[in-house]
Amino acid sequence: MLEERLAKVTRVVSDPSVVASYTRDYTGRWEGRARLVVRPRDTGEVAEAVRICAEEGARIVSQGGNTGLGGGGIPMDGEVVLSLRGLDRIGPVDVAAGQVSTGAGVVLSDLQREARRTGLDFGVDLASRGSATIGGMIATNAGGERVLRYGMTRANVVGVEAVLADGSLWSRLGGLPKDNAGFEPPFAGSEGILGIITAARLRLVPLLDDRATAMIGFASAADAVAALVRLRGLGSLEMAEFLLPDGLRLVCGHTGLPHPMRGHHAFYVIVECADRRDPSEELYAVLEELDPPEVVVAADAADQHRLWTYRESHAEAINTQGVPLKLDVAVPLGDLPAFLDDLPALAGKATPYLFGHLAEANVHVNLIGADDVAAVTEAVLERVAAAGGSISAEHGVGRAKTGHLRLSRSAAEIAVLRAVKDALDPGGLFNPGVLLP
Repeated sequence: MLEERLAKVTRVVSDPSVVASYTRDYTGRWEGRARLVVRPRDTGEVAEAVRICAEEGARIVSQGGNTGLGGGGIPMDGEVVLSLRGLDRIGPVDVAAGQVSTGAGVVLSDLQREARRTGLDFGVDLASRGSATIGGMIATNAGGERVLRYGMTRANVVGVEAVLADGSLWSRLGGLPKDNAGFEPPFAGSEGILGIITAARLRLVPLLDDRATAMIGFASAADAVAALVRLRGLGSLEMAEFLLPDGLRLVCGHTGLPHPMRGHHAFYVIVECADRRDPSEELYAVLEELDPPEVVVAADAADQHRLWTYRESHAEAINTQGVPLKLDVAVPLGDLPAFLDDLPALAGKATPYLFGHLAEANVHVNLIGADDVAAVTEAVLERVAAAGGSISAEHGVGRAKTGHLRLSRSAAEIAVLRAVKDALDPGGLFNPGVLLP
């Protein structure tokens, strides 16, 4: 009955061999089962599908590019998967306002390409740019490599359109820079539990073509943190990413790239500056002042791409070693060196591969071969919480960390989150088991 009703208003997939591709995440750690998959082409079809599912008592898991790492977009108990990939229209870029409207299924790299044709750019960038969708990025409040300069996804969203649990539509795509007629529901970062994001109005930034990129070798994480203070003084600084020797060796073996430096160092940082004029001289002056053990400067665009490959190939290289336990966390910047030192003991028998975003002290903890996943997860997240950090820096809570939300949110805060959920989705239709315990 449900499939027949849905098939009258939108595209439905029930072939088990096709449905299976929507029930497993990128890492292979999260796998469940779906009743069927719905693939709407526009907001109207999303709304009709939601109404029918609500009437039939079928819960919904919304899914974009399926690049999430916490199980938040994976059906676990026979839910209907509502795939937003078909909502892939990009509206005309409003150059005067520096804004553009897009469907939730637009892939980040497609948005970047369209914006850059007009001399603008989107402020958020991710290694998964070729598959991550705008709706999913908003739902998880994705971070990425340019948070240092442009903030998280939430800071780059002017408004959203979302289908609510009763099939009605919230639509705020006007893009007015000043509009205080009431507050906005917190769809950004809601992980799909409040409504299904179908479109967004996005803020764009100037396209900065002149770039200077360097990899810096440091004797310790503490030295890198100290150097960051001076690097942040660069008005053109856009990115500061870190990697460690074990991960670098793994990437070199996986990609076939040679080691990027003459010497071997305890801590590596890739920095990139971007401006309307060549920022190289400014960057070189600061690097000379810092006088780190070794610096490699990219000679051209191809060289820049090569340096970034050492960072952006980490996830792919780690996956070749097995199914990783992924813990995306953040600690106060001053605690970063001690946290990295503590990780091996916290990981137990697992092999840790660590990399991340230096300026935000956001560590992507990847553990291969953990013998007791629950115990290791608890140990690492308790250590993060004890330092006043976050159990989820940029990937969302998903299903993986619902039981640990108490470590980053007080009982009162969780009660507020639940009250908002109950108000907008009283029947628990959307993404059951995600975010809230």
